[in-house]
Amino acid sequence: MRWLPGLLMISALCVIATAAMLVPTAKGTTQNLTEHSWIYNQGYMDDMRIYQTEAGFHGQKMVTGTRGSGTVSRTIDAEVYGDSNNPAYDEISMSEWGVFQNKPPSTYAPSLTQSDLRNALCAKNYETGSVYSESYSNLEELVKDTSIIQTSAASVYDIASEVQGTAKIGARVQKSASTVPAYVMGGTYMGYTNIHMTLETGGNASVMTLPCP
Repeated sequence: MRWLPGLLMISALCVIATAAMLVPTAKGTTQNLTEHSWIYNQGYMDDMRIYQTEAGFHGQKMVTGTRGSGTVSRTIDAEVYGDSNNPAYDEISMSEWGVFQNKPPSTYAPSLTQSDLRNALCAKNYETGSVYSESYSNLEELVKDTSIIQTSAASVYDIASEVQGTAKIGARVQKSASTVPAYVMGGTYMGYTNIHMTLETGGNASVMTLPCP
């Protein structure tokens, strides 16, 4: 990894920042999603999330992301809910809280001799239209606790990882090729990372109340 001089920690939220939003839409969608995530990263991170209810210029859109070197402690709680039988109640609800401290990129330069120890996992549920993946490389240490529950009606992905190295997390929720992705997420984290994230999708009861750690 080549570090870019003077790279600053950047956190961006399109539509709304560090607040909650609840917006009704005019059309229904068949995909529901709930996300609860918390991350602590000391190093370098580059991640982005996209939430939406409908394709094109319709419905509601939201994008949030963080990129740069430093120390980050951040919590995200989000729900994308679509009721095809009652489109008036389609909504996106999202809140983000975080502390961001910039530090020079040189502080987190990788060692000259990188580890060849790796770990990876990928899970898909074609019935609910969900995919989740995690991979770890250049590992110095990894403590991992991942739980996955998949049925024809719902998917639950629960990750709790503490890693010294490089972590890559990705997820996508899309019922079918003809529907819009309700959720797309991708992130790369280098240095020390402690991440807890729970994703649930499918059915009509995907709204969870579990708090983030």
